[in-house]
Amino acid sequence: MLHRVEHVMGFPVSLRVDDDGVPESVADAVFAWLREVDARFSPFKEDSEVSRYDRGELSTAELSADLHEILALCEHYRQATGGAFDVRLPGRRLDPCAVVKGWSVQRAADLLASAGATRFVLNAGGDVVAAGGPWRVGVRHPEHADKLCTVLSLTDGAVATSARYERGDHILDGRTGRPATGLLSLTVVAPTLTEADSVATAAFAMGPEGVDWAASLPGCEVFAVDAGRGVLRTPGFPAAPAAA
Repeated sequence: MLHRVEHVMGFPVSLRVDDDGVPESVADAVFAWLREVDARFSPFKEDSEVSRYDRGELSTAELSADLHEILALCEHYRQATGGAFDVRLPGRRLDPCAVVKGWSVQRAADLLASAGATRFVLNAGGDVVAAGGPWRVGVRHPEHADKLCTVLSLTDGAVATSARYERGDHILDGRTGRPATGLLSLTVVAPTLTEADSVATAAFAMGPEGVDWAASLPGCEVFAVDAGRGVLRTPGFPAAPAAA
């Protein structure tokens, strides 16, 4: 069994692997990968590939295959949301973090699986990818840090939440350039964290209409709390049974 917690990309990342025989070197590789991603794709590091591209120091043809993949995902969600999700807002630096986080942590989970891990959970700042469950995953209440608004049961898949409680009104609606304030929090369960994290942020940027949009995507289940404190939940959302 492996258990490790490190601070990477600005938030705590915890790894738990319950399989016997998975070497410590696998955990080393997971966190080395996440540190590499932070160095390469953070818009807050002046020498990162993202920053250099944003300043015009790298042409599109010179970008790595990974950054091409990230930017393609960003463009997909920009188009899918009618511009509400946009990593290239006027007057701001290129910021693909909303896609990079889920994409990179899912890659880390794939690395675990390829190393033979079958029962694990990787939690990156509250966004989770898991295998071999069921695992119980709590979703923080959007207004009370010491409470949960729901608990879900996750067997194989991922869950991500976008909300205003950690960083305030940091998610902007690209159609207006103003903070998205129609929702307090939105949680998405999807097959991969690449999708769960991107969809959660994109739907939050859309506001209340984003709930229906996210729910319409194949494999996605949604739990949301709107600005009026109403709860919206898709029928297939995997809420965990109450603990005995």
